[in-house]
Amino acid sequence: MIQQGNISVSTENIFPIIKKFLYSDHDIFLRELISNAVDATQKLQTLSRIGDVKGELGETKIEIVLDEAAGTITVKDKGLGMTAEEINKYINQVAFSGAKEFVEKYNDKLEQNQIIGHFGLGFYSAFMVASKVEIITKSFKTDEAAKWSCDGSTTYTIEEDPRTDRGTDIILYINDESKEFLDKLKIQNILSKFCKFLPVEIEFDGKIINNPKPIWKQKPTELTTEDYEKFYNELYPFSEPPLFWIHLNVEVPFNLNGILYFPKVKPDVEPQRNKIQLYSNQVFVTDDVKDVVPEFLMLLHGVIDSPDIPLNVSRSYLQGDARVKQVNQYITRKVADKLDEMFRNEREVYENKWESINLFVKYGMISEEKFAEKARKFCLLTDIQDANYTIDEYLEKVKPLQTDKDKKVVFLYTNDPTKQHAYIVNVERRGYNVLNLNGMLDNHFVQHLETKVENITLKRVDADTLDKLVDKDEKPVSLLGEDEEKNLKELFESKIANTAYSVETKALNTDDDFITITKPEFEQRMKTMSQMGGMSFYGAMPDTYKVQVNTNHPLASRVLKDTDDDSKAKIIMQSIDLAKLSQGTLQGEELTNFIKRSVEMI
Repeated sequence: MIQQGNISVSTENIFPIIKKFLYSDHDIFLRELISNAVDATQKLQTLSRIGDVKGELGETKIEIVLDEAAGTITVKDKGLGMTAEEINKYINQVAFSGAKEFVEKYNDKLEQNQIIGHFGLGFYSAFMVASKVEIITKSFKTDEAAKWSCDGSTTYTIEEDPRTDRGTDIILYINDESKEFLDKLKIQNILSKFCKFLPVEIEFDGKIINNPKPIWKQKPTELTTEDYEKFYNELYPFSEPPLFWIHLNVEVPFNLNGILYFPKVKPDVEPQRNKIQLYSNQVFVTDDVKDVVPEFLMLLHGVIDSPDIPLNVSRSYLQGDARVKQVNQYITRKVADKLDEMFRNEREVYENKWESINLFVKYGMISEEKFAEKARKFCLLTDIQDANYTIDEYLEKVKPLQTDKDKKVVFLYTNDPTKQHAYIVNVERRGYNVLNLNGMLDNHFVQHLETKVENITLKRVDADTLDKLVDKDEKPVSLLGEDEEKNLKELFESKIANTAYSVETKALNTDDDFITITKPEFEQRMKTMSQMGGMSFYGAMPDTYKVQVNTNHPLASRVLKDTDDDSKAKIIMQSIDLAKLSQGTLQGEELTNFIKRSVEMI
């Protein structure tokens, strides 16, 4: 007996709308159909366990069949199956009522990537690529099989079918615009992307293409280091082994499983984002996990699986859903707990991995208040001798000698050890310690430390800093008289035509540099900010420098005693240019003149 009918939908253009706007990525149709097949299979397995289905289930794998000659793709399962009445209910009524709701809500403001999967439209995604769809199905509850057919209009037919085995076949007759899906390699790529870890075996071209029991669904106590590293290699072939990982497993107040890996981050290589894959019941959803994963952990790799996040998610959903926010907070807490545990129990191992870990920790401290509170215990500061300290350990280390006149502890740092080598040597000679803060986030991290750690200030080694520190040694006395110092200052000012430079004289040790050129700390930071982008105002500000002349250096007396004005001018300019050369700012015409002058003096 053949049953014909019309689906009672007032909007006649429902199929064109579904085809165009249901999903921006038409590959999704296969994921939706296979997900439905998995659902039918798992429900059958559940009924069998509780005794509602008698006898052996037999093979329950799902098969994908591509027939290029016939122009069809078939999704076969051996799950619950449907009766003719159930087809009427679930295909003609429930799904289409979802389609009607979809059209009514989005017909006047359709936007791609804005459809949330609560409309029951998974099955009808088939019409994005098919001119006709058939369902041949037999329920486990009856002996009769049924066949449903629809050509993309609101008219359908249901008739009896000779099928004898339990389950459902969905046959898609691929339309002319979608012939690309009749390519074997294309189907393989779609299956690899969306179905790699589905919980029911998926067969294509005679091979099982998925891993139904990925390790994130197993208990951590049952897994070895080799298991975790093998799975990482499965996700990211040819990658270096990860530093360590965090196994996520929670059921209340939301359901979440997953594994997050900390990759090795090389200082000279741009870190890769979007390496975390989001799944819903082992079905791939997206690798754009912004909002699900905290921003500072977007550089991690791995898998997150939560059935509480629907298959068809929109950006507005992720931003507004309370459970997504809970997942975000949970991941932040788990990462902080893992790092804290590693630091307390395996500090040496932790320190050896700090070069790669520090990017995540510093980014987290800058961007997440709650993470920053916990991270203060395991965030390390590394000095130029490669010694590591917690923030509090370092504070206690340098407090006795590096406290300024305002009772603030000064953290001296370099953001370019090679370029600032002369300054580092100068401060180390006085017994001061220098931190190495030359990472991509360290300019922001410096600001964070000053804001969050009480009674400290950070100064670059090439800034005007040393004279503000409390030095317990006896201060050197100037070997020049007051008039001589004034004369020396005026000589330098007369030879420096650049108004960006100001001159001061200072009594230092005789083995200290004759000339030191420094730049205000504030300007140093603003210039760095401008180079990183977003601070164009400060980038346009003129540079200012302070030229400090050591009155106790032998050259100070020599300049004053020299009666040859030309010789005196050469010594002054050569000394200034040497100071510039040591910090890498001597260039262009000044460098040319310096070289010429050097040859003449030799």
